Amino acid sequence: MKFLNNSKVIAIASVVLLACLLVFYRFSIQRVPNVQSSKELVVLTHNAPGSYYVGGNGEFAGLDYDLANLFLKDLGPEYKIKFITVDHVSEIIPKLKSGKAHFAAANLTVTESRAKLVTFGPSFLGTQQYVVYDTEHQEEPKGVADIAGKHIHIPAGSSYAERLKALQAENPKLTWQEVNSGSTDELIEQVTSGFLDYTIADEHMIALLQNYYPNLGKGFSIGGPQEIAWAFPKHLDPWLYEKASRFFERIQKDGTLKNLIDRYYGHVERLNTVDVTKFLEQTRSTLPKYAKLFKEAQELTDLDWRLVAAISYQESHWDQYNTSPTNVRGMMMLTEETADEMGVTDRLDAKQSILGGARYINQLKKQIPERIPEPDRTWMTLAAYNIGFSHLEDARVLAARMKLNPDSWADLKTTLPLLNKSEYYTKAKFGYANGGAPVIFVESVRTYFNILEKYAPAYEPLLPSFNLGSSLK
Repeated sequence: MKFLNNSKVIAIASVVLLACLLVFYRFSIQRVPNVQSSKELVVLTHNAPGSYYVGGNGEFAGLDYDLANLFLKDLGPEYKIKFITVDHVSEIIPKLKSGKAHFAAANLTVTESRAKLVTFGPSFLGTQQYVVYDTEHQEEPKGVADIAGKHIHIPAGSSYAERLKALQAENPKLTWQEVNSGSTDELIEQVTSGFLDYTIADEHMIALLQNYYPNLGKGFSIGGPQEIAWAFPKHLDPWLYEKASRFFERIQKDGTLKNLIDRYYGHVERLNTVDVTKFLEQTRSTLPKYAKLFKEAQELTDLDWRLVAAISYQESHWDQYNTSPTNVRGMMMLTEETADEMGVTDRLDAKQSILGGARYINQLKKQIPERIPEPDRTWMTLAAYNIGFSHLEDARVLAARMKLNPDSWADLKTTLPLLNKSEYYTKAKFGYANGGAPVIFVESVRTYFNILEKYAPAYEPLLPSFNLGSSLK
């Protein structure tokens, strides 16, 4: 029997030791514990308008954030949730693969290369990627040749690189830089400020940010439509994945998903560039004159002063002497009847009009069923402010008849415009109404409010309001 020499023994021992170390390393990685045993759902996300951010009222918001919290309710009251945020999109998949979270909810686009690394859940939002440019200083790019050789940045780890590589095959002069120092919204701001030639963004992000940057232009699309979904590690928990699949199946059927998408993106294309430009100019020149009065209205009613200001702008463009042909007047364009009811003696007095209008909004809000969650309850209140509570109720009854959700603003946007059609208003209790007007009114106010949330700070009264009305959540 031959014995191995010392060098061979050492070589074999080294291989065995290395294998043991690899196994030890593999199992020593700290992975999140099983959800069912730990009763804690750990979600990986990214600070961005499309997924997870702190809203104007200081509370967390975002489509992915809301979806994850709704999913938590499906798991049961004994479960809790923990969000882990990353600074850059490029960190999401590596952290997910290393077991730092149960899944990633971070506005992730489903791509072929990503699908090799993670398992995607059901898609819940469609999107299309476009070239972004500055309309004030650039011609609209119509194709790859227009952006080749230009200064282009995209977020590192984003799906945009895959599409750009396909375009590069057509035009080798097309180059770009992947940067960790900027998110999509930050890069868009650099484009609109003239520091960057182009970037790439999803269409819903472009539509949202066009309300903040009126010179933000949408050029040509790169590639075809894509889908957004949650990402799970390849070593996924079958029980959790099945739960998530059933969750998305349910919310697609019962309208919950539609309502959430409407909450974040349903109003973003309401205004055009001229509207946004004028509003931003007015926030600098006119709003400071009346800001104190809007804040007094918040002290009186608990309504966010920026919401009251947004309503006032939609009504009068902050013109205290505005008067319509039907004799509605002032900052909040009150009718004589409403003014009398609210104790307003001079509708052209800015203070009386703003405070009276805010009180009237709160009065209407108390008539909206409390079971209706925010922000839908507030949007319905504003619709009633515009068209009257009776016609709003007709639209809600019609929604129920059409097997839509009468407690959903997204569904009422469908039924309100039908109140001007004879086949519907002849069966309505309160008859004909120009139902399209309140939809335009509410969606415009929503956009103005979002803009003010970005540029105007929240107001915290020194003393709590004595009004029983609730603020917009």
